[in-house]
Amino acid sequence: MNWKFWKKDKPAKKKKGFVREWVDAIVFAVIAATIIRLFLIEAYTIPTSSMEKSLLIGDFLFVSKVSYGPRIPMTPLAFPFAHHTLPGTNSKAYLEWIKLPYYRLPGFGDIENNDVVVFNYPMESDAPFNRPVDKRENYIKRCVAIPGDKLEVKEGVLFINDKEADKPEKMQHSYNVKTNGTGFNKLVLRKLDITEGGRTSNLGDFSLTMTDEARDEVEKLANVQEVKASLAEPGAYAEYIFPNSDPGLRSTAGKKFFWNVDNFGPITIPKKGETVQLNKDNLPIYERLIKVYEGNDLKIEESQIYINGVETSEYTFKMDYYFMMGDNRHNSADSRFWGFVPEDHIVGKAVFIWLSIDKNATKLSERIRWRRMFSLID
Repeated sequence: MNWKFWKKDKPAKKKKGFVREWVDAIVFAVIAATIIRLFLIEAYTIPTSSMEKSLLIGDFLFVSKVSYGPRIPMTPLAFPFAHHTLPGTNSKAYLEWIKLPYYRLPGFGDIENNDVVVFNYPMESDAPFNRPVDKRENYIKRCVAIPGDKLEVKEGVLFINDKEADKPEKMQHSYNVKTNGTGFNKLVLRKLDITEGGRTSNLGDFSLTMTDEARDEVEKLANVQEVKASLAEPGAYAEYIFPNSDPGLRSTAGKKFFWNVDNFGPITIPKKGETVQLNKDNLPIYERLIKVYEGNDLKIEESQIYINGVETSEYTFKMDYYFMMGDNRHNSADSRFWGFVPEDHIVGKAVFIWLSIDKNATKLSERIRWRRMFSLID
């Protein structure tokens, strides 16, 4: 007798078709890759020479999101793997129907001095871009000062908290080089890895961008008479230097700051919870932070400062801020030009190079920089 008569036979499961299996696999792969890219690690390519020779154009990096804590997407409705623009078009790769407030999950640590950091370019809050924070262009620089640090640049030398800062091993500066009228052998320049600069006159004057090591070797060349750092004079006014570089934002003409790329500050990096006294002289330093990054209404009427309609002489910061500089100190548009980077703009820490391609190499065998592959970023 069959004692299992009460059990119904289950219908056999239909096998997924070939197309369905591929669709499911692709959907799963896209979701998994998106989660990894948003919360764990993201690929990044070096587009400019602002970090040379520490990082080279054509370096492909991995940026760790977990080092400082992954940032929850502020604009979650977006095309997978695209940043702010759909590939091959001028159309947005995101929708602003949903906007989430800034929030960062716990990470392995905080940003430290000299970390190489990827962040969203803060000045894209202005027209014509005015993109959401997480859709602004990605920049990469070295964080030279963290919240609470005092920063000053004196004759091209960086000081943090009144002490000379550690120099990146391959940091570069521009130098004026005087020769006896002759030029430089291209093989010599290539050996010294000097790739920027050239002749400035027919009298043997050159401008070369070099590391300290390359500069010392150039000084030894028989035809070289003098090598001198190309530095702006202390006290020389530069309207393109922060905070002079943002006059359209100001509620008042404010004070002019006689700073330049080689002589900057002193300035203290704003820290979350810290209160500063405000006046017409220092307002240009903090105005963008108060109005743009922290979303307050700021006005000056009859020499009085009003924040959100309330007269005040002080302000307490809601976020931490950072000061970024490129290792190629005379060829880097960084915080000296546009100011502080707010914490909500931080993307992650550059950790290692997985591929490096030299597009200018003449030989196909030299296109890949094998020595740089899988090297850690210092």
